[in-house]
Amino acid sequence: MRGPARPSLFEWWEALGRPFPHLPRWAAALVLAVALAMGLGAAAVVAPSAAGGPERGAEAVRPATSPASARAKGDMALYSRVAARVVAGEGYYAAALAEHRASGYPTRPFVTIRLPTLAWAQAAIGADGVRWLALALAGGAIAALFRRSPLPVSIEERIIAAALLAAGGGAALSPLAGYDHDFIAGVLLSLALLAWRPDRWWPALLAAAAALAVRELAVPFVVLWLAVALAARRRAEALALAAVLALFLVGLAAHAFAVDALRLPGDLASQGWGALAGYGVPLAGLCELTGLRHLPPLIAAPLAVLPLIGWAGLGGRTGLFALLWFTGLATGMALFARPANYYWAELALPAYAIGLAFAPRAITELARQLAVRASKQI
Repeated sequence: MRGPARPSLFEWWEALGRPFPHLPRWAAALVLAVALAMGLGAAAVVAPSAAGGPERGAEAVRPATSPASARAKGDMALYSRVAARVVAGEGYYAAALAEHRASGYPTRPFVTIRLPTLAWAQAAIGADGVRWLALALAGGAIAALFRRSPLPVSIEERIIAAALLAAGGGAALSPLAGYDHDFIAGVLLSLALLAWRPDRWWPALLAAAAALAVRELAVPFVVLWLAVALAARRRAEALALAAVLALFLVGLAAHAFAVDALRLPGDLASQGWGALAGYGVPLAGLCELTGLRHLPPLIAAPLAVLPLIGWAGLGGRTGLFALLWFTGLATGMALFARPANYYWAELALPAYAIGLAFAPRAITELARQLAVRASKQI
């Protein structure tokens, strides 16, 4: 007779719980060293800027003119004009390409034209309606922190995390938030991350599917989720994710066809996204798009990487998924984003920021492992 199936590596990881208390002394020291190096590296990026130096990477983190204000006058104004034309009865693609041309924006490749979902939602419920919907979604993410949450955290940590979520989701109060595709997608992905339950994963799937419909840059989140579901041998979940991705690819192909059909020979082309600008770009996004913008750069930059330690210390499916998603997004931005694409970091918000609530315990666990192992050797 065949014995019971051996647990997979993923099942072993889930059963482990919080990982840091299980680390040997050398591993705890390594994690702390990596965390310290990340903080010092972030500070090193902004140091020339703080001293008035000309380094390009430092300017990306804290430029003299706020990129958010420039984007409000550029991208957000463009999307608001497109939405106004759609509300007036014009087709989305005719309106979008016409406004791109009039504003000197590229129309090739097709991804330079945003997916029509948000404009259609604005036509149905208005930009203010989209903002209120985003607030409701942020409220759903806060509720998910308390309702049968699998996160191994205390009630105090949940309250702090909820406050950080509320602060991030509160950006929906801005009049321009209803036109911000990355912000809306980020709120949806935050809800998908926090609403997942092993026995009730479909609400998280709906949120992730909606994020895909708003912003194609949500694809890595869903692909990662599919990989995790396969590793955990969750067949039904994996099949549902594969179906969502297949539907998205069909919709993306239709989007590409619609853009190509209306493009003119003289339309501008994008300069591309292979900038290799480095991790200063996601760091710039986190410093500009969160409350860290109110702090001195040499303090804000190290704090921007601290939530990652908090997420890493959670363990389990959610902690591992968050760690892979946030590091993967930052790496993708470092490789492909131009400094002007700092706002891609919104895809990680507001969920990334709540790692600050989990960081103190994670660092304490690492320090305790060092102390315990050292005391055993004496």
